[in-house]
Amino acid sequence: MLLRAALPAAVTASLVLVPLPGALAAPSTGAVIAEVYGGGGNSGATLKNDFIELANPSAAAFGLAGHSVQYLPGNPSATSKWGVTPLSGSVAPGGRYLVAEAPGAGGTVDLPAADAAGNLALSATTGTIALVTGTDPLTCKTAADCAVDPRVVDLVGFGTAVVHEGSAAAPGASNTASVARAASLADTDDNAADLRAGAPTPVNGKGESTPGGGDGSGGGPTEPGTVRIHDIQGATRLSPLAGKTVAGVPGTVTGVRTYGSKGFWIQDPDADADPATSEGVFVFTGSAAPAVKTGDSVLVTAKVSEYYPNSSGGSQSVTELTSPKVTVVSSGNPVPAPVVLDGTRIPAAYTPEAAGGSIESLPLRPGSYALDLFESLEGMDVEVRDVPVTQASNKYHELWVDAREQDPRSSRGGVVYLGYDRPNSGRLMVQSLGAAADFPVADVGDRLTGATGGPLDYTSFGGYAVAATRVGAVRSGGLEREVTESGLPSELKIGTYNVENLDPGDSDEKFAALAAGVVTNLRSPDILALEEIQDDNGPVNDGTVSSDATVAKFVEAIRAAGGPAYDWRSVDPVNGKDGGEPGGNIRQVFLFNPDRVSFTDIPGGDATTPVDVVGTGNHTSLTASPGRIDPGNEAWNSSRKPLIGQFEFHGKAVFVIANHFNSKGGDQGLDSRFQAPTRGSEVQRAKQAAAEQAFVAKLLAADPRARVVSLGDFNDYQFSPALQTLTQGGVLRDLVNELPESERYSYVYQGNSQVLDHILVSPGLKPQHVHYDVVHINSEFAAQASDHDPQVVRIKP
Repeated sequence: MLLRAALPAAVTASLVLVPLPGALAAPSTGAVIAEVYGGGGNSGATLKNDFIELANPSAAAFGLAGHSVQYLPGNPSATSKWGVTPLSGSVAPGGRYLVAEAPGAGGTVDLPAADAAGNLALSATTGTIALVTGTDPLTCKTAADCAVDPRVVDLVGFGTAVVHEGSAAAPGASNTASVARAASLADTDDNAADLRAGAPTPVNGKGESTPGGGDGSGGGPTEPGTVRIHDIQGATRLSPLAGKTVAGVPGTVTGVRTYGSKGFWIQDPDADADPATSEGVFVFTGSAAPAVKTGDSVLVTAKVSEYYPNSSGGSQSVTELTSPKVTVVSSGNPVPAPVVLDGTRIPAAYTPEAAGGSIESLPLRPGSYALDLFESLEGMDVEVRDVPVTQASNKYHELWVDAREQDPRSSRGGVVYLGYDRPNSGRLMVQSLGAAADFPVADVGDRLTGATGGPLDYTSFGGYAVAATRVGAVRSGGLEREVTESGLPSELKIGTYNVENLDPGDSDEKFAALAAGVVTNLRSPDILALEEIQDDNGPVNDGTVSSDATVAKFVEAIRAAGGPAYDWRSVDPVNGKDGGEPGGNIRQVFLFNPDRVSFTDIPGGDATTPVDVVGTGNHTSLTASPGRIDPGNEAWNSSRKPLIGQFEFHGKAVFVIANHFNSKGGDQGLDSRFQAPTRGSEVQRAKQAAAEQAFVAKLLAADPRARVVSLGDFNDYQFSPALQTLTQGGVLRDLVNELPESERYSYVYQGNSQVLDHILVSPGLKPQHVHYDVVHINSEFAAQASDHDPQVVRIKP
C-alpha cells in the first residue's frame, strides 16, 4: 500500500507561500512568463529549440484561447516587428505551459512535448517576450509604450533589451542559459529583480521535463503527488522509475551542495517498513546554485535518472532527480534523525558476488553486505560517532574513517589491506559540505570525536561518502614521522623513494621536504632509487628528455639538508614513450654516495638497447650500466622500463634494479557495480614482472650467489599476480612479507593502508643478512612531501 506522507503542520490550504511585508511582491493573479530561452540549437547548446514557458501561480485555470506570445529583438530598428505565436488551451492552477519555438542547427536534446509551437527565432542574449491578449502584433517599441498597452498581460526583457519591465532587463542569458523566475513566481514588474540566469529547464503542462539542470526555483508543484522517495529508490541499485517524471515528491532538505555538481538532498520523514529502500535522494540542479536551504520542506517535480560518477571504472550509480521544479512549502523543519553507522550495523562482508557481472539488479541485503547497506541509505542522513581516521585529510577537504572499528589495524592506527577478499567494510569517506575553513586537518590515528554526519553520497573516486553537514572535533593520536635505524658502517644501505613528479619548477619547499626525508628519516642511504623524476622542464611537452637539472637541484637540496654529495646515473627515455604526466617523461634515477659505494660504468646503455648478462661466477657483469631491461618488450608500452645498475661495495658487485611498473588506471574499484571487479591493468604488470623475472633468472644462472636488489614502485600488492610472478622460482624474495601484517603498507588509498612499493632481494642475501624498513613519513599525514612512503634495506657484508 502506498502511504501518502503527511504535510508539515505549518502548511495551510495553499502550498504557495505568501511573502511577508517588505519581501518580494506576491505572484501575479494570472499567467506569467516563467522562463525564456533563445540558445536552442546554438553552439554549446544541449537543447535543440528555443522555448517560452508560462506558469500560473493562481488557484484557477488561466485560459489561453485568443492569446499569443510575441517576440521583439532586443534593440529594435524602425522596421522591426513583433513576431507572433498563437496559443490555445489553458495553464492549470500551479501548472506550466510550454511553447516551443524555432530550432537551431545544433543541440542533441528535444524539448518535452510542447503545448504550443511557433517558429520564432529568439536571440540567445537579448530580446523581449510578451504574453498578449489577442494575436495581432504589438506595435510598441519602448518600455514606456509597452507598459501602457492594455493587451500586454506580462512582459520579459532580457540581456540589453530596451523594452523591459522595471529598472533593467533580466541579465545573463546565453546559448546555455535561460532567464527564469524564482520559485515564488513573484512578479514585481521589474525583470532584473524577478528573473535570473541558469540552466534551461523546460516543463510542459503535464509536468514533463528535459534532463540537464534547474536550480530548484521556478514553478514547482502545489500538491504532493502519489510517489514517495522510497518508491523512486526501490529495493535494488536501480530505480524502478528511471527515465520517468515524478510529480510533487515531498521531502525535507537535509543538505545543500553549492560546488561541483550542484544540488540538494531531500529525505522523507515518513519512512516505509522496508530496510532496503532509501528514504533520501539527491536533486541535481546542474550549474545553478540550489534555491533551498537545510530544513526546507519541499515538493519536487523532476525526472528520475541514474548517474554514474565514473562509468569507465565500473562505479555504482546514484539515483537522482533532474531538471527539478521545486516548491518550498515551509522552512525551519527538523531534519530526520540520522542513521548511525557503526560495528553493530555495518556487516563484515563487503559485497555480493556476481561472477564479474553487475550486481545492480540483485535485491539489496543491507543486513548481509556493507555495499548493500550503504546503497539502502543512499541520500539519507547518516552519522558516525567517535571514529578513527584511516586516511589523512587532503586539499579537497576529504578524509577517511573506519566506522566498524573491527577491520585489521595497522601498527599506527590505519586499516591494513591484506587481500582481494579482505577489502575492509567499515571504510567511509567524509567530505565537507560546509566552509573549507571548518574542515579539520587530521592524520591517520587521530579520532573524530562526537558526531560527524550528513547525507550519504557516492563519489567518482571514493565510493560512498558522508557529505558532512557537521564534523566532529579532532583528537590527536600523536602520530610522528618515522626515522629508520642508522645501522652499522659496514652495512650497505639501499633505499627507494617515489618523489611524485619532481621537476625544477616545483617549489623549493617540496625539494627541501623530500631532501629532509632522505637525510633525516632514511639516514642518507648509500644507494637511493628515485621514481617519478621528470625532465628538466616538467610537463612542458616540447621534446626535452634530459633530467640533469631536476636531479642536480634535488642533490643540492640533500646536501643543504646535511646529506652527502650524491652522484647519480640514469637513462633518458624516448620522448613520450614511458607514460606518466604528458610532457614530463618520468624515469627512475640512481643516487649514490661515492664515499661509500662505487658505480661500475659500462657504456652502451640507452633508451632502446636491452642490457644483457656476460660472464659467470664472480666475473658476472652487465653489458651496460646503467642500462634498461628488455625495453622493446611490449610489456613496457607507455610505461617505465626497469633501470639496472652495477655497483661495488666492499669489493663485491651488487646489481640494483629500479622499477616503476604501470599504474592501476582503468581498474574497477573495490566498490564497483561489477563483482568481483576486473583489474585490467594487472595484465600488463604481470607481463612486466615476467620480463624482469626472466632477466634476474638469467643473472642468477650466471652467478647463483649474485647479490640482486629489485626495488621501487611496483604499483601492486604483495599478493598480486605481478609480485607472485616476480618471485616465481625463488629468484627474488619480497621483503614486505617478512614484516608483521600490521606494518605491510607504503601508501594509503580509500582508507586502506596498502603496499605499492617493494624491495625484493635474491637468495644470495639471506634473511639474517638483511634488515628491511618501510619508513612512514608521508602516506599517513595531511602534510606530505610525496604520496608514497620510502623504504630502505640494510645489507650486512
